[in-house]
Amino acid sequence: MIRKQYFNIPGAKGRGMLMDLTFDDALKKAPMVIFAHGFKGFKDWGSHNLVAHFFAENGFRFLKFNFSHNGTTVANPIDFADLIAFADNTFSMELDDLKAVIDFACGGSGMPTEPWVYLIGHSMGGGLSIIKAAEDDRVKKLITMAAISSFHNLWSPDAEEQWRLQGIMYVTNKRTGQELPLKVGLLQDLDKNPARLDIIARAKQVKQPWLIVHGDADPTVPVHCAEDLKAAQPNAELLIIPGADHTFGSSQPYTGAALPPLLRDFCNASVIFLKK
Repeated sequence: MIRKQYFNIPGAKGRGMLMDLTFDDALKKAPMVIFAHGFKGFKDWGSHNLVAHFFAENGFRFLKFNFSHNGTTVANPIDFADLIAFADNTFSMELDDLKAVIDFACGGSGMPTEPWVYLIGHSMGGGLSIIKAAEDDRVKKLITMAAISSFHNLWSPDAEEQWRLQGIMYVTNKRTGQELPLKVGLLQDLDKNPARLDIIARAKQVKQPWLIVHGDADPTVPVHCAEDLKAAQPNAELLIIPGADHTFGSSQPYTGAALPPLLRDFCNASVIFLKK
């Protein structure tokens, strides 16, 4: 039977991170997949729970989590209810969060476990996952899904000068209409950590097997970002899914009972890659 367990562990600055683990309780041992969501995302966005179920049915444990400063809270895990936390977020803090999740998965889940994990990252989470794979040998295989090739992909280059002058920038959540604040500390984090937060440079250092997946109809992160990552790391596998957008056909909310066909293609390709 496919089951789900819930956890809450401390992330950056001690803020809680909600997590859930989906698994087949008939399997005494199953490899762990960690999923890192994207910018303005959360662990239960769209069809992420269907994805978790798919991986569990195919012999994996699937752990997804909310980054500590993604704007959700323990009480409101699918709403941007804490805009102060969202504004204070940095990529270095998110890397700290991801390390905490890997630490948990490699010894704190209370289930039979290995001292390694598989890592899947979507969009911004893909960029973070590339960096983490480059610096953490516990990541055994890496899959990126519509990943950014630079954190500057997340906003217009024209916005940065005004952002630095005003100390804050607002990004619109098209789904809710909220104006989400980002303090200039996010940019300053990039300034202070240019080597660590250079995704292309870190991609060159990834030694693990790596599957890069992107849709050729992605309006948010252009497909050339995937090609740039492949050029940086020629040993990676590149899969372009025709017709796929940034979320491979998913949306929030997602009311379907089955995975969108293009997202199912991604899941099938991922399972084959991880089982090789």
